[in-house]
Amino acid sequence: MKEYMVQRDTLPEAYHAALTLLSNCGDITDCTDWNTKQKELSMTMVVQFPLSEPIISKCFVGGPEELQQYVMEMLDGILDFEIDRGNWEYTYHDRMIRYPGNNGYLIDQVSFIVNELRRNPSSRRAVILIRSKDDIESGDPACLQHIQYFIRNNHLDCDVLFRSNDACKATFMNAFALIMLQKRIADNLGIKVGTYTHRANSFHCYEKDFELLNGYVSRIEQSLNNNELTYSYQDDWKEIMDDAIPDILHKVEGLQMR
Repeated sequence: MKEYMVQRDTLPEAYHAALTLLSNCGDITDCTDWNTKQKELSMTMVVQFPLSEPIISKCFVGGPEELQQYVMEMLDGILDFEIDRGNWEYTYHDRMIRYPGNNGYLIDQVSFIVNELRRNPSSRRAVILIRSKDDIESGDPACLQHIQYFIRNNHLDCDVLFRSNDACKATFMNAFALIMLQKRIADNLGIKVGTYTHRANSFHCYEKDFELLNGYVSRIEQSLNNNELTYSYQDDWKEIMDDAIPDILHKVEGLQMR
């Protein structure tokens, strides 16, 4: 499979470069599990300054409320109850804080990360596992595989690995939420956020979304500057996202009562 890497200062810059490479250089391959075709390559995105504005890309499916809900799903587990109901096999949050250990013991991996990096700031052991043995025979195995943290130069760097990543409909929201988790852990440790590296072994777009990808890349290639394709998180979206929290929680309460 073709291998590409992009390294940019901000998340939208890296994401837009990755989308452009996928559109222009990706191979059309079969995706027989879903009875379709896909455009695909392997992609590594390196974001040098993940919290530098502008952080929000206009090239993703969703708005402030959808992004806020996704952050709350990953960081706070607001939909973890769907696992106990048998509706979902897993959530990323549940795998992070209730990872199955020996003899039924559940491991809070986020707490482990903080404790491990306090124990040894130069550690290479600060890894959160998302993939589990349950994924081997699952019809819906986790796409995110693991997250690793390093303290280097008194900054918290984050490296994530996806076995599979939907470029048009998942990548931006995945990366944004994982950067927010990186910030939460960095704040807990009392250090600054460092680099964010997002590796997708299969960075792809399904055939039904080829037109969406082409539209994104057309906007990217025709834009005069990055500001045409982005919003500031702090100035434009954060207040809207924060204001959406009560409605999101109300909606979750309704789901729990069903």
